[in-house]
Amino acid sequence: MTGKNQWVVPREDGWAVRGEGNSRDTSHHATQQEAINAAKGIAQNQASELFIQNKQGQIRERNSYGNDPFPPKG
Repeated sequence: MTGKNQWVVPREDGWAVRGEGNSRDTSHHATQQEAINAAKGIAQNQASELFIQNKQGQIRERNSYGNDPFPPKG
């Protein structure tokens, strides 16, 4: 079973990591790279996906750390 997907989202004072569906941020960071590093560790630990937003809130990158067979079967 996989954990919650992790999101790196912009905030007025920096960047935050938030688990999908959570009402509160997991952690706050001064830089986007610090937030990405924190979220990546959580996503790897929970075998989930990591979504990284840009400053406008659009998804700029997506990484899967779960059961994601590549190349796909078929």
